[in-house]
Amino acid sequence: MVPPDMNGVVGSHDLLLVTLDTLRYDVAAELTAAGRLPNLARHLPGGAWEERHAPASFTYASHQAIFAGFLPTPAVPGHHPRLFAARFAGSETTADGTWIFDAPDLVTGLAAVGYWTVCVGGVGFFNRQGPLGSVLPGLFQDSYWEPEFGVSSPTSFEAQVRRAELVVADLPPDRRLFLFVNVSALHQPNWFHLPGASREDGDSRATHAAALEYVDRHIGRLFAAASSRGRCFAIVCSDHGTAYGEDGYTGHRIGHEAVWTVPYAHFPLAAAR
Repeated sequence: MVPPDMNGVVGSHDLLLVTLDTLRYDVAAELTAAGRLPNLARHLPGGAWEERHAPASFTYASHQAIFAGFLPTPAVPGHHPRLFAARFAGSETTADGTWIFDAPDLVTGLAAVGYWTVCVGGVGFFNRQGPLGSVLPGLFQDSYWEPEFGVSSPTSFEAQVRRAELVVADLPPDRRLFLFVNVSALHQPNWFHLPGASREDGDSRATHAAALEYVDRHIGRLFAAASSRGRCFAIVCSDHGTAYGEDGYTGHRIGHEAVWTVPYAHFPLAAAR
């Protein structure tokens, strides 16, 4: 994937960053190839996800890296220019097209050039219910979380999209927006997204896939809202994957291929007419 010149994007576009928390690359690629993610697939360059390596193996660490400009790295050898980077002497992945910020994190850097920064949280690291859950949303000028956005809600993504639509509608038309949405639906527990599954059955690769199909059914509304004010540049990726029994492993925060390999895409969203 050829990186765009982000110096021409920042300032002229709204920005949308969506992390599909815990989404595995293999599941995303298989469902896309099978035509089961029509709303996401129509935006993916070439109709497919890019295979990348996550910057960390669990949500908190990965998002700290992402907000510092370290998006998932292409899973092929070489030096891969980054879209965003803090000014840092000797960085080998800062290129001519990289947007450089003089701040400790991307969110603060965008706010400094006039963006209104908004977080619509999902998993517990964004729930502001304690000091740890307040660190990441605390980077933003505005942040939202409620129980319906969380991992135990079968309608979490619909609720998050409704909040995002309200955020976009309330913003003055001359103010640039950086909207971040942490999608919790893929994270455990996700068994309730597969018809016929039960709590006793637990989560599985199949319920993980069903959760992604649920997200796909509603993500078109998020893209429409994000592009309703004009040009918007979107980044959609996973922060890490998760294991469902492969090699005896379950979950994440471990060094397993199912955890480190994630789907990634960036693309412009055409302004709504």
